[in-house]
Amino acid sequence: MSIPKVVKMVVYPVAGYDSMLLNLSGAHGPFFTRNVTIMWTDEGQMGVSEVPGGPKITKIIEGAKDFIIGSSIGEFKNILQKVRSKFAGVDKGGRGNQTYDERTLVHAVTAIETCYLDLLGKHFHLPVAALLGDGQQREKVGVLGYLFYVGDINKTDAPYIRDDDNSDAWGKTRRKPHMTADSIVEEAEAAYERYGFKTFKLKGGVFDGEEEVKAMKALHKEFPDAKLDLDPNGAWSLKQALHYADEMKHDLFYIEDPCGAENGFSGREILSEFSKITHMPVATNMVDTDWRQMNHALELNAISIPLADPHFWTMEGAIRVAQLCNEFNLNWGVHSNNHFDISLAMVANTAAAAPGKIYDVDTHWIWQDGQNLTKNPYKIENGQLTVPKTNEGLGIEVDLAAVKKAHQLYVDNNCGARDDAKGMQCYIPGWKFDPKKPSMVR
Repeated sequence: MSIPKVVKMVVYPVAGYDSMLLNLSGAHGPFFTRNVTIMWTDEGQMGVSEVPGGPKITKIIEGAKDFIIGSSIGEFKNILQKVRSKFAGVDKGGRGNQTYDERTLVHAVTAIETCYLDLLGKHFHLPVAALLGDGQQREKVGVLGYLFYVGDINKTDAPYIRDDDNSDAWGKTRRKPHMTADSIVEEAEAAYERYGFKTFKLKGGVFDGEEEVKAMKALHKEFPDAKLDLDPNGAWSLKQALHYADEMKHDLFYIEDPCGAENGFSGREILSEFSKITHMPVATNMVDTDWRQMNHALELNAISIPLADPHFWTMEGAIRVAQLCNEFNLNWGVHSNNHFDISLAMVANTAAAAPGKIYDVDTHWIWQDGQNLTKNPYKIENGQLTVPKTNEGLGIEVDLAAVKKAHQLYVDNNCGARDDAKGMQCYIPGWKFDPKKPSMVR
């Protein structure tokens, strides 16, 4: 059997439309950006990946071409070593202070790794999930309903998308303002009707903590059997977090990054105190973003649910975190940013290969559903994604015409890296990010 070789690779910076989703860092702009990478083999097969957007990431992927072109698909681990070596040091500044990731190398490595895995799966007629860790563990993957406070797009001239889907309540409501507890419940009801979620997560860090507590209590009343999570991205002080946790102790299934660094203590130390006092399950994507941080977080017993987004850890790295969680009696989950359906397939395959007990994974897909870059996107049904063992590769067929159209949207609107501060200017002139102040509290 001949081993296919990579003969061509193209990186497409792409853009999609977004709602005005509010978070600690501000408001999502009208466009979100991603990098879609496609490799072709000498047998005509295509391998695809999707990672966060931004020209720095694009440049690194492009800069790895000399290693990739002409390589066999079985050489991918050696190729990844070369990429890491060549671009070592590009992220000396770390992740940054914002709630979204500002690193570059890990995303570029993920893009390259995933393309190879997709090609390997197609070559061996196996799903990518079967190639990760100890192989595929499940076909059904639970997904949570990711809820947001949504700003009023009528307050800005920015080209936010409108009326793109009037087929049901979710399609209609996801572009409308949602700024109250009752409105968040309305949002959840619409999402449940379409997708059947059994877990909901609200992105907090937007209003005063009492208002967000009110929203969680309203959700619990409407969905008493649902698992609920609130994520203020570390905006609360430890004192505030303890107070709000006590108020919500009968409403939440777990809480995500309720507090962060303060008074000279690291976020890991503060979360450790919170965990010891409340005994509440704590999830995070902020204080364990690499193995060194993970080591300290576990030593301090600061967390119980590491959220290992495959885009932030690589697909294989996310499975290593899942294996650690399984051995150490922790619970594994996935963090998410805005993405297309290629990323949805990446998350589905990663979660399908994660051993042990896993939490319903995050995804922003419900906010982008319909903006397909594949001809056969995964579907969320009954709160789950399905990864059949008969899949090959990621289990998707890329729609090259749709990718090129999304690239043109990126070019036409001069898109680049993410900046949530701009969207807040229509609400609060001169708004600036503050990691300890909810975005609407100034």
